[in-house]
Amino acid sequence: MFELLQFNWTDLLNPEFYIQNGGLWLFLFIVFAETGLFAGFFLPGDSLLFVAGIYSNELAREILDLNSDFLNLLLITTLVVIAGVTGNLIGYWFGSKSGPYLFKREDTFFFKKKHLFAAKDFYDKHGAGAVVFARFLPFIRTFAPIIAGIVGMDKKKFMFYNIVGCVAWAISMLSAGHYLYMFFLKRFNFDIKEHLEAIVILIIVVTTAPVLIKVFTGNKKNKTENHQSPPNS
Repeated sequence: MFELLQFNWTDLLNPEFYIQNGGLWLFLFIVFAETGLFAGFFLPGDSLLFVAGIYSNELAREILDLNSDFLNLLLITTLVVIAGVTGNLIGYWFGSKSGPYLFKREDTFFFKKKHLFAAKDFYDKHGAGAVVFARFLPFIRTFAPIIAGIVGMDKKKFMFYNIVGCVAWAISMLSAGHYLYMFFLKRFNFDIKEHLEAIVILIIVVTTAPVLIKVFTGNKKNKTENHQSPPNS
């Protein structure tokens, strides 16, 4: 059984808090909600899977202890793939239902239809990569399936790369947590559970860095292009 931890508001950013207090089912709900409920963008994703890999045996025992580290990890990975794929499908469905309305909607101060067409062109050219790699990018993975539905990405194509991306994400993050924990514990007698806060911060920095770089370099590029563009005659 997991030990109940004393609650602090900062714990909501700590993936270990969810696993220790909510166990397997809360963990799977968060995996689903991060893409199935577009309000779940603030939830921990990569770091949560990494920590879940460390606790994979404990999580598996909540439903079925297979008496094998590998099989327990495989069980958790399978459940994560199911939750993640389902979440993406819900996001895609929501986007597909709202898409026709948005394409007919008139421009407002906050809404510009040209951005929808730009997103559609992007998905037409890079849809597969967008769906797969979005899984590894915080915030983006929440909205990627919704946008795919809005711009009308082919459903079969989306489903295929949805599964590919989710399998790659689940295997890589859960395995990293599980096997790094075992490696450091057996080789150096170093328990990374005691240093999870620093490790989680490192994961967040590594996974969010590409997004931040893209945002800042993109804004800088746009400003440069606007500055160099000749004024309209």
